[in-house]
Amino acid sequence: MQQQNSSRQHARNDGNALYGGKRNRRVTVRDLALAKERGEKWPMLTAYDAMTASVFDESGIPVLLVGDSMGNCHLGYESTVPVTLDEVAMLTAAVVRGTRHSLVLADLPFGSYQEGAVQALRSATRLVKESGAGAVKLEGGERSADQIDLLVRSGIPVMAHVGLTPQSVHAMGYRVQGRGEEAAQQLLRDAKAVQDAGAFAVVLELVPGQVAAEVTRSLHIPTVGIGAGPDCDAQVLVWTDMAGLTPGKLPRFVKRYAELRSALGEAATAFAEDVAGGAYPGAEHTVS
Repeated sequence: MQQQNSSRQHARNDGNALYGGKRNRRVTVRDLALAKERGEKWPMLTAYDAMTASVFDESGIPVLLVGDSMGNCHLGYESTVPVTLDEVAMLTAAVVRGTRHSLVLADLPFGSYQEGAVQALRSATRLVKESGAGAVKLEGGERSADQIDLLVRSGIPVMAHVGLTPQSVHAMGYRVQGRGEEAAQQLLRDAKAVQDAGAFAVVLELVPGQVAAEVTRSLHIPTVGIGAGPDCDAQVLVWTDMAGLTPGKLPRFVKRYAELRSALGEAATAFAEDVAGGAYPGAEHTVS
């Protein structure tokens, strides 16, 4: 552990670190592989618009995911299932325009790759060509290996996603995956299948920490945890959860780093009261 910490500090000192290093170009999947070799942990956030993405890019977040989580937290859907390829393409293009350094990763939404590898290639090609995505993400382990293989052979980097896969909510519900010996072994098989198919990384969602740690030790590609404990190579959160914009009760694994919902509400209320009371606009806000 001491050697790993020393390696991480050295990476930051010599400017190679994914987070905290010096970079005058976009992050690539090779940078993520090198971080795995160094034992460096790195952060990932979702983004759905140019302005928010620019903030995260300037903050040094190395990977931004234009996730189908946009369905819940940006488009007003009840799940990720209704999200369309058109919507992902539009929002991905906005995030790309708002960034200079982050690797922008686009989700393949439900229905855009399940038919097979050819459909997946068509969908992913559109996101890369039209939106400027540097890579795509899709859900599924062994069942998605053929899609991953063709995309990678065609030159499109792929991040896989196993454990809880929200696009399959109607089949599996929102519950922890990988509990029990048989389920843990299947999760490991899924992770190794996507690695063998050529995925450059794999998301582990809502997986017991001990199982996620074993998967991380068993793979040579980075693991990205969300509700999967501290031993994954990277961690991702939906940005509206992270920043306290999402209302209501959040999953146990979410840590709020700000309270934007209350801050925005207070700002809107102050503006409304100024307008209603005649305080805004004042002389200093009026052109002559």
